[in-house]
Amino acid sequence: MDDIDRGLIALLQKDATRSYAELGKGVGLSAGAAHERVRRLREHGVIRATTIDVDPAALDRGVLAFVLIDSTAWMGDRAEDFAGIPEIQEAHVIAGSAAVLVKVRTASTEQLQDVLRRLYAIDGVSGTQATVVLETFFERPLAAG
Repeated sequence: MDDIDRGLIALLQKDATRSYAELGKGVGLSAGAAHERVRRLREHGVIRATTIDVDPAALDRGVLAFVLIDSTAWMGDRAEDFAGIPEIQEAHVIAGSAAVLVKVRTASTEQLQDVLRRLYAIDGVSGTQATVVLETFFERPLAAG
């Protein structure tokens, strides 16, 4: 990946609806060459998806919490169990005092409590520690540079 690829990624992260002509102009390529570069970035898994950024509150998911999960067993083979809880946006096996960290979005703290109950139903989960976010200063995409 070179500086042109990084430039294309940066432009797409700002606005993924840009035309290939606009992308090419932004990095000094023709529309066709920009299209080919983006196609290769997708093919090689550098660009994993093209999505939109939606306000969670608009989808009734205004409560954000990060939950540390303690376990009595290795949780690395439990990905499907965590993925089966739709309110979980991200799940990470981590090093440290907890085994897994999940990012949860719900409509209410009552729904968050229900998610915690469902987490306890996963084999090996022995405890949770939830931290509810009061305000988000910013969230940013991974920088290409």
